[in-house]
Amino acid sequence: MTIILHHYWSSPFSEKVRVAFGAKGLAWRGVTQPVIMPKPELVALTGGYRRIPVMQVGADIFIDSTAILAEIERRHPDPPFIHGQDWAINAWADRLLFQPTVAIIFGAMGSAIDPAFVKDREALSGRPFDAEAMKAAAPLASTHMRAALSWLNEAIGAAGPFLGGARASLADAAFWLNIWFYGAVLEDRLSHDLLALPHAAAWRARMAGLGHGAHEEMTREDSLQIAAATEPEPLRFVHDVEDPSGLAPGETVSVAADDYGRDPVLGRLVGADSRHIVISRQDPSLGALHLHFPRTGYVLARA
Repeated sequence: MTIILHHYWSSPFSEKVRVAFGAKGLAWRGVTQPVIMPKPELVALTGGYRRIPVMQVGADIFIDSTAILAEIERRHPDPPFIHGQDWAINAWADRLLFQPTVAIIFGAMGSAIDPAFVKDREALSGRPFDAEAMKAAAPLASTHMRAALSWLNEAIGAAGPFLGGARASLADAAFWLNIWFYGAVLEDRLSHDLLALPHAAAWRARMAGLGHGAHEEMTREDSLQIAAATEPEPLRFVHDVEDPSGLAPGETVSVAADDYGRDPVLGRLVGADSRHIVISRQDPSLGALHLHFPRTGYVLARA
């Protein structure tokens, strides 16, 4: 069944997924969602979750780039994209590197940031989006970025051409989302940072050369029609009866992110284990949907 990615082109976490499509040479359909709310077609699929990216395969909806990339690997294991330490690097890049990246970018943009974007991100995070505070934090954030680039340069020099060796992997994609985002907004600064780091600079060029696979656009309305016309796939793992939540399939539950965009999604638990949470929800227009969340970064609770 066709992979549909709900994204927008300036989204760094969507870029992490898009470059995985390129590394695997996959075909996919893209649905461009708004950068800010409202996103009526997206939240119809997700039950209220508004962050990007979201992947759709029929009536199965995959939330967060972690769940998305795990499912891509399951469906398309050749060539392999996820290896031993990749998930650990992914977790570091998603949070500990992304926050300095954000401070550098938006601190530099300052008053040029769209007020509507600021208002939207404040609603998403539940705290002020303070460009002046990010500008003040940017010098320290830049030291984190320089250290990360130095580590990347050393790692590629030893292992190259990619972090995992001969082929790009999730570790590369996770690092890439930050470098791509930095360069998309502050190309001159990134180019300067890379002058003394030839292995990192060469890696950046190789990552850009991976492309995004074979992409074709589709409308939001068409993606909803596909969801309405299909049924969710059977659960692909056995529910863990010793799951620490103490929850059992069939119970009404909520799932929410543990960092920002914490709007809970309600449904009935289909199954959970150490890596997955799957809930079902019934939409009046779309019918039955299964929502797939990663276990890390999300809170499962009895509703």
